[in-house]
Amino acid sequence: MAADESAPAAVVTAAEIARLAGVTRAAVSNWRRRHPDFPRPAAGTATSPLFALTEVQQWLDRQGKGRETSAEVDLWHELRAQYGDDLLTALGAVGARLLGTAVEQPLAEPAAAALTALSAERGAHALYTDLVERCIASTTRSSGEPTTTLALERIVAAFTGPAGEAAEASERTVRTVYDPACGIGTLLLTAAPGAQRYGQELNPATAAIAEFRARLGGRTATLACGDSLRKDAFPDLRADLVVCDPPVGVADWGRDDLLLDPRWELGVPPRSESELAWVQHCYAHTAPGGRALLVLPSSVAYRKAGRRIRAELVRRGRLASVVALPPGLMSSHSQPVHLWILRRPAQGDPAPTHIRMIDLSTADPDGIGIGIGIGMKDCAPTPEQIADVPPVDMLDEDVDLSPGRYVTPHHGDYPVEYAALRDRVQSLARDLLDLLPELPAGPGRIEAAPMGLGDLVRGGLVDLDGTEPTSRTDQLDTDYLRGFLRSAANTRRSTTASGTLRLNASGAQLPQMDIGRQREYGEAFRRLAAFEELLREAAAIGDRVGALAYDGLTKGALLPPSATSASSGKSESQEAQDQ
Repeated sequence: MAADESAPAAVVTAAEIARLAGVTRAAVSNWRRRHPDFPRPAAGTATSPLFALTEVQQWLDRQGKGRETSAEVDLWHELRAQYGDDLLTALGAVGARLLGTAVEQPLAEPAAAALTALSAERGAHALYTDLVERCIASTTRSSGEPTTTLALERIVAAFTGPAGEAAEASERTVRTVYDPACGIGTLLLTAAPGAQRYGQELNPATAAIAEFRARLGGRTATLACGDSLRKDAFPDLRADLVVCDPPVGVADWGRDDLLLDPRWELGVPPRSESELAWVQHCYAHTAPGGRALLVLPSSVAYRKAGRRIRAELVRRGRLASVVALPPGLMSSHSQPVHLWILRRPAQGDPAPTHIRMIDLSTADPDGIGIGIGIGMKDCAPTPEQIADVPPVDMLDEDVDLSPGRYVTPHHGDYPVEYAALRDRVQSLARDLLDLLPELPAGPGRIEAAPMGLGDLVRGGLVDLDGTEPTSRTDQLDTDYLRGFLRSAANTRRSTTASGTLRLNASGAQLPQMDIGRQREYGEAFRRLAAFEELLREAAAIGDRVGALAYDGLTKGALLPPSATSASSGKSESQEAQDQ
């Protein structure tokens, strides 16, 4: 396939800039806000901007933020070649080699040699951290064990510090941190620097990775392997801070064997409410004056079976805050989640007068947590996103703890806001039509030999470690690749029996084309992707403008069109005469 010299300059997304620089997408968002000389978008849309690759590379070089990652990428592909999708075993082997520990499946050459060279160059801890982040990103598209995402890690860490209601409790020194379902240690190892850490994990492979991360990072951690609910490894531990991203929807969590367990201070959890068992387990391990932060499905806040335990949480003043988070933060699903913040009163603490509800469900996941507790206001909850609710107001028949039920949108000037949103809807309608390409009729089939995605990955031409597959060669257009992977045939191959869509690299195919033809298809697919992104924005704005219009009309802040003249004291005939 010959290169097309007349093709437009290469462009990259914000996610690709993050990968290029070795940082998170949130860092790229910060650069765009804080650095006036950051490259302006060269293409794309307001919600999905594209940047000229050469300009980005030059800016990174000037700032000293760029770094060479090709050797690390090559190492990752060597690990994938040896271990396939079993990334936890791969990370375990890497950690064992870095620490000189024996392991069942040791690294093969040349992965071992590449690891030795890279660790000498960059340091064992920094390299292992990067490989762990790649593994976390990969779990969003593989059938591997769910892990706590980096965005969720940042959010939980932000709310363990002084953030609104949490500020009162955060003044207490955190000496001990506990995570009863610590996984690979993401939450346990990032919360409260300097604290003594205790964690328990059911899966020995993930527990080993947590231990490697702690040792390589120079952190003190006591880790145990086992089921925290059935066989608590730290029954006498009372921690200043408990963090937990527990398993969800587990039917057999041991209820029949634990009916008389002293941890159920608020009542025996129903069989279908395993999450409320974790809530009480975490609370039982919280020291007086301490807090527990749990990431839970949003349905736990309102499911009928758990209302009695929710009522006890509220009635006894154990619930400090509930934070509604946006979808897209979990590795195993795309549903929204809540962050529950519990408090165990110390002796002499006054009875709480309210429960703080924070609704961040429509916020940018990459922005939440940035600046919380360190004086920045742009990404912290605004007053309009917070409601302090008296406990008695929650103790109704449902005991619904969803923040959206209590946080009502604030509108300062209805006519001005409605007019601005209406103008935005008109602009979006034009942009949507412009983005949707005109597609002429085709012959009904593509005459081209098929290429297997697995062959491209094994050949080092495609990288599957981001949120979407990316081309690693200028002879393969990334948008063409992603577009054909969304074909009906590839989608069927990648849909599991439970209906979950996970890319099947071994079965996915795309037609072989020269680079010029690829770019033609890539441009069409890119416009369609931008159209879909803008359509999602339009849907969100449609919800906002609809809610605003209903609220304004029913409050009298807005009038129907036919009532405009009546509001001025003139009839329609008088208005006509005046004209």
